[in-house]
Amino acid sequence: MFLLGAVTLCCAVAAGTLAIVKPVFGEAPKNQVADSRPVEAAAPAAVRVVGAPFVPNVTPRER
Repeated sequence: MFLLGAVTLCCAVAAGTLAIVKPVFGEAPKNQVADSRPVEAAAPAAVRVVGAPFVPNVTPRER
């Protein structure tokens, strides 16, 4: 219980400090890093499957 209380107190102090400091420095500018349009792939790459294909076991009594 002591550890839980200590962690809660530390987190509350950190959150309170950030709440006080944030209006002083203001918010960071919101720069757009990439375009908002989706990326279009030219063609999907072929995938190589190694081993037997997966077949679900629908009848558990038959193995």
